[in-house]
Amino acid sequence: MNLSISKQLFIVGGATSGLGKAIAIALLQEGTQIIAVARGREKLLDLQNQAPGQVEILAGDLSKPEVLNELIALVGNRQLHGIVVNAGGPPAKTVLETTLNDWDDAYQLLLRWKVALVQAFVPKMTALGYGRIVFIESVAVKQPIENLVLSNSLRVAVVGMVKTLSQEIAGSGVTLNILGPGSHNTPAVNRLYQKKSEQTGISFEEVKAASIRQLPAGMLGEPADFASLAVWLLSPMSRSVTGQTITVDGGTIKGIFG
Repeated sequence: MNLSISKQLFIVGGATSGLGKAIAIALLQEGTQIIAVARGREKLLDLQNQAPGQVEILAGDLSKPEVLNELIALVGNRQLHGIVVNAGGPPAKTVLETTLNDWDDAYQLLLRWKVALVQAFVPKMTALGYGRIVFIESVAVKQPIENLVLSNSLRVAVVGMVKTLSQEIAGSGVTLNILGPGSHNTPAVNRLYQKKSEQTGISFEEVKAASIRQLPAGMLGEPADFASLAVWLLSPMSRSVTGQTITVDGGTIKGIFG
């Protein structure tokens, strides 16, 4: 399928690992230009070397205002066609394990910078009549995940912001959608297995195997499959889809609107 995104410019957050990396690679395979953002410069350079002439890099933490300002300057006056809003999550904790500082940190990590980012780029997109923004959040926005109270809580706030903004700018040619990944074959999911292992005294390998058995699909999701949906949402083909939260979870969510 021709997605009509060759030569278009995209920002990809968390571009050197897991789902973010898979999306970055899928976009590059479509012939796009990307600005890859991640904390580790060495891995960014590796990605840049894989696609000469297609990748610009920014090493830094987008939750920091100075890094967002660098990103705005890097885009400059060019038309930005899409953004993959993606970053790591807060530590795995139960409610009673958290401190108020944990909650403050989670607000900074999961919500505040995303508001700042859309406020910086969405007006430019609407002025040009086109843009695609895809937020990579978590299946937790529809069904809380054990030991992830910070993610369960603050990611729902992102959904509220995105849904509201999608309505405010409906008809502008700019769409905003959320993907909620469940358990995928990425480093991030290992955090949960490690936490469960520490709580129960069961080995990491046994915890992982038991968790996979509980998935209705009977397997972890693959990042490349997830990326194919993300890239479609970043294309003109998705013009009638906005304000949606789509879970990619192997059948984990049992609710009718999952």
